[in-house]
Amino acid sequence: MPDADAEGPHPALGLDDVVHQKTRLALLTVLDEAGRADFPYLRRTLGLTDGNLGRHLDILAEQGLIELEKGYEGRRPRTWASITPAGEQALAAEMRLLASLLARFNDKNPRS
Repeated sequence: MPDADAEGPHPALGLDDVVHQKTRLALLTVLDEAGRADFPYLRRTLGLTDGNLGRHLDILAEQGLIELEKGYEGRRPRTWASITPAGEQALAAEMRLLASLLARFNDKNPRS
């Protein structure tokens, strides 16, 4: 067994609790791909309830990872979300860490 003290803390400890939660990671990924998306699109794409989606959007907005814009489309109220530069950086850091964890796993468990 490797000496943990010699290697330092395990990279998995670097996962960001805000970003790594699966719904928030999915939201950031969708927004990174789409640039901007409205509430109904996010709800349908991720299969979430209004309340669940709203809460996760609020958490990401409070952390400065997304921006929420409320307005109207015709007479209908709409909420749009877009990823911020801080959100892009947080998502990229999370993806790099996940990639390094996957590489460690694959190095230890090569395919036969």
